[in-house]
Amino acid sequence: MDLQEFTLSTNQAVPPAGQPPMLQALWHLRKGDWNTAHAIVQEHKGEQSSAWVHAHLHRVEGDLSNAGYWYGRAGKKAVKTGLEEEWKSLVAHFLAESP
Repeated sequence: MDLQEFTLSTNQAVPPAGQPPMLQALWHLRKGDWNTAHAIVQEHKGEQSSAWVHAHLHRVEGDLSNAGYWYGRAGKKAVKTGLEEEWKSLVAHFLAESP
């Protein structure tokens, strides 16, 4: 699956089968379900990948201080690009890691 296919999958009622948790979170975020996306990252909060997506979620929420904390936990610098660009970058990253 590539970025375009993943993005188009958000027109469906459920995420594509077999996607890892961070892609599931990003899928739900794209659908406008911030709470489900947040619940998914909370389940994996000890992982750096989760912290990275967690940062993006709080940036979407507008809580930049909390986002900054999570970027730090992820070992990443705070992102200055647009939210859409960051979402695409995160999806592309996690798709590349998926089997």
